[in-house]
Amino acid sequence: MKLDEWQIYALAPFAATLGVTFPVLTAELVQAVLPTRHELSTLGGGLHGGAIMSVCDVASAVCVALNVDEGCVWTTAESTTYFLRPVRSTATATSTPLKIGRTLATIKTEVHDEDNLLCAYTTQMVHVSRPVG
Repeated sequence: MKLDEWQIYALAPFAATLGVTFPVLTAELVQAVLPTRHELSTLGGGLHGGAIMSVCDVASAVCVALNVDEGCVWTTAESTTYFLRPVRSTATATSTPLKIGRTLATIKTEVHDEDNLLCAYTTQMVHVSRPVG
């Protein structure tokens, strides 16, 4: 499947609501950039963990979309996030497929800040339903 940024916003309006942009959209690598803004912050001024997990989920879903056949439907089956340090600047989530199987995809997403420090990473298992026929 091929996608551009505007198609992602149409299919997943939550990405637009968050303010996520996609400078890289390939099957091998998806970059999703989430600018820090007051509405997404938590105590201490860092990016809220829920916002970090959201940008990871969006980037992972786009990565799956770029790696499966047209007509497939997918949903996150499991997601594990590790927070290593606060994000106090723009967050860049980079998703790469670890394995794209027939019914299960495994995606790793790393979140770096503007200083390129690793702040969090997520591993997701995504269930893929293939079209019948």
